[in-house]
Amino acid sequence: MTTPLIETKGLKKYFNTPGGSLHAVDNVDLKISSGETLGVVGESGCGKSTLGRTILRLVDATAGEVLYDGQNILNFSQQQMRDVRMNMQMIFQDPFTSLNPRLSVGEIIADPIEVSRTVRGRREIREKVRELMDVCGLPERYVNTYPHELDGGRRQRIGMARALALNPKFIVCDEPVSALDVSIQAQILNLLMDLQQSKGLSYMFITHNLCVVRHISNRIMVMYMGNVVEVASRDDLFSHPTHPYTKALLSAIPTTDLSRRNSARQILKGEVANPVDPKPGCRFNPRCPYATKSCQEQQTLKEIASGHYVACSVFAG
Repeated sequence: MTTPLIETKGLKKYFNTPGGSLHAVDNVDLKISSGETLGVVGESGCGKSTLGRTILRLVDATAGEVLYDGQNILNFSQQQMRDVRMNMQMIFQDPFTSLNPRLSVGEIIADPIEVSRTVRGRREIREKVRELMDVCGLPERYVNTYPHELDGGRRQRIGMARALALNPKFIVCDEPVSALDVSIQAQILNLLMDLQQSKGLSYMFITHNLCVVRHISNRIMVMYMGNVVEVASRDDLFSHPTHPYTKALLSAIPTTDLSRRNSARQILKGEVANPVDPKPGCRFNPRCPYATKSCQEQQTLKEIASGHYVACSVFAG
């Protein structure tokens, strides 16, 4: 069996607060193969971005394992992580605050190359920067331009070029198109897909836009309050959603199909559970219309069909 490029086992990230321990990421297991895109969806505050940052060790995990090519990087030294990070990069959500305003476009893209010393010599570095700009659709005339002089789409292309500078194998895309106009979103998404095909990249694509995740993902993972509630292939998730939270998310997607304009929306009621020292059991329980006594027990992912996993005692049996 092929070893996944990225795998987590029981990954947890808790934050200490005056009121107790906030469970941002709780017992997450996932696998991402080479050349695959795993979409991660869920409402704001469910732990999507924290999960991505924890996998890259931008924040320290509380417990669990993060395996890169079969090796647990949580045990790696700083020098070992320096080497691993050349293969693991991130595209941030805000294409403005993630860029250094004091550096030009060329200097921003060249920075990781100079730090890692993968290319030496000023001429060679300039050539590499121009190559990355060309790949990401940035005209060479912008090489001495500063981020504030460009629009959001071009800024995000700078972030993409910077992420590609070290020829990574895995990139965490943290809502990379959420701050962009719809027309620009399509350009960036298509560029990401073209780069994946040409360079064999693996993505974790974090978003709350279900239309976007359907377009770019191979598999989709649904999170709710730090827990994974459903994992399935893109087509299977949209055609056979099982967890009540997934069904509610999909019912909220706007549609231009007039035949579906009167279809019932699943409006969630009830109070959101407290993520600080949460009670045992399903965290969706207070808002779930199908909740039973069994939902007060810890829920684990169960395979209900090939590659389709659900954490629900009611619908997954």
